[in-house]
Amino acid sequence: MINPIKLVNKNFLSSLDTSSEEFFHILEIAKSFKNKDLNIELKDKVLGLIFDKPSTRTRVSFQVAMSRLGGTTVELNPSTSQIGRGEPIKDTARVLSRYCDVLAIRTFKQSDLDEYAKWSCKPVINALTDLEHPCQALADYMTIKEEFVDFKNVVLTFIGDGNNVANSLILYGALLGIEIRVACPKGYEPNNVVINSAKKIYKNKNLLKITNDPITAVQGANVLYTDVWSSMGEENQKEEKDKDFLGFTIDNSLVRNADKDAIVLHCLPAYRSKEITDDVIESKKSRIFEQSENRMHVQQALLSCLLS
Repeated sequence: MINPIKLVNKNFLSSLDTSSEEFFHILEIAKSFKNKDLNIELKDKVLGLIFDKPSTRTRVSFQVAMSRLGGTTVELNPSTSQIGRGEPIKDTARVLSRYCDVLAIRTFKQSDLDEYAKWSCKPVINALTDLEHPCQALADYMTIKEEFVDFKNVVLTFIGDGNNVANSLILYGALLGIEIRVACPKGYEPNNVVINSAKKIYKNKNLLKITNDPITAVQGANVLYTDVWSSMGEENQKEEKDKDFLGFTIDNSLVRNADKDAIVLHCLPAYRSKEITDDVIESKKSRIFEQSENRMHVQQALLSCLLS
């Protein structure tokens, strides 16, 4: 039986906050939790959730994960706390970290998350920012590993907006040496800082490919992944982006260009018939709901490694 080992970094703010060894350790712990082979008691530990953005899977998976570990969760949002009245982050962080044992924060700016981490005396987890979604990426790679056993020769193609999910997939891809292809319309490429960081890590820089041609990007790919075209906070751009992303829908025609054993992922929520069709979501190639379940397992593993 494998037991959690404390992570070197106190915080989990980015996919790059874990080494490749720690990454695989988290996935092994998550697998043990999923198979009910491991029981960790974090009795009296408290997880604080600070959510500036709406959430279903992230909120519930963290709450259930902490509950399964025997701990409790306290949730805050701007409408029910002083955060919404402009209390400085440095004050909120110092107070809450004296009440809670770990904080999971879902916010807009990565710099705000960094500010929480700077002033908190307890671990801080990135539960999503505009730049990264590392907890989601952990669940994604766990799902891929379940399907293909390891990451050798895996090609992951992300179709759509080069957003926070794409950024975290790229960074873990660099860490693990996985070929990552991102197909998006011109002007919607992933963050340049993320691309440059990934290229510094990749031993083979050709494994990261950014293209504007989805058909080329999916040729022989093992994993097809997409997300909504308009992220939270981009509602005013929705109509424009819907036009710009025509041709970037994962449908049966696009799937047929991928490897015959390819799987399809989506971090949800999905706008069926836009970034992905209903029949692809419900097809035998879809691992979307296994992927969603794995959010809970990896977060249980991450909390164990930060708090054990």
